Amino acid sequence: MKLILRSSIFTAVLLSLAFTITAPSKVNIVFIGDSITYGQNSPDFQPSVYALDVLKEKFKNTEFTQANRGVNGHTTKSFMPGEPDFAKVVKDADGFYTDASAQLIFSVMLGTNDSAIKGPYGAPASPEKYTENLKTIADSLLKRYPNSKIVFNYPIYYSPNTYNGAMYLQEGLNRLQTYFPQIDALVKSYSNSQPKHVFLGYTTGFADFKKDYLRLFIPEPGNQGTFYLHPNKDGAKLLGKNWAKALAKVL
Repeated sequence: MKLILRSSIFTAVLLSLAFTITAPSKVNIVFIGDSITYGQNSPDFQPSVYALDVLKEKFKNTEFTQANRGVNGHTTKSFMPGEPDFAKVVKDADGFYTDASAQLIFSVMLGTNDSAIKGPYGAPASPEKYTENLKTIADSLLKRYPNSKIVFNYPIYYSPNTYNGAMYLQEGLNRLQTYFPQIDALVKSYSNSQPKHVFLGYTTGFADFKKDYLRLFIPEPGNQGTFYLHPNKDGAKLLGKNWAKALAKVL
């Protein structure tokens, strides 16, 4: 009887340890993206701000710091090695990487501007070119920061009449959706070559924002009427919350 009781207690302790949420004492996150990540440089519209709020609440003993590297109108090509955007990401990451006790994570959401018919640098990007660019970015970051982790999020929905300084329209929206399986395949490839370093993030953003776009986006005047591309405060909160869920799984 005593033996059974001790065995039960031991099992209970193991289960308790298995389900205990643990995280590094310090986590530094560089958010890489376009104007949706940039959020008009306002905390109210920056998903990264809300993501950190959620993570701080979940991991109370962890210190979180973020750098927002979203840039209006930019693409995967803009963040390739040799480009100014990549240099800025490296500057942020170098500053974070001096603390060996901290976990460095790159949270990436790019593709909206890659999908445009014309306008942004490097657009339109074919699914193959989009994947090639993402892989080059990831390989370069992992080479420079071998202990870091990368999370790739799907780009979110925009209305099919989106046409401001750049032309997106239905053709762009169709192209955007061809990027999703490319991200899946890329992350899967890293599970063999660089296990536990590259992860899939928020993948239902396209559907989530499409079904509720009137509530989640800022209406903007364009060349083909009012379009919906940039999340408002509610949209930024939703995006940040789901980025945080993905980051929490990585931690």
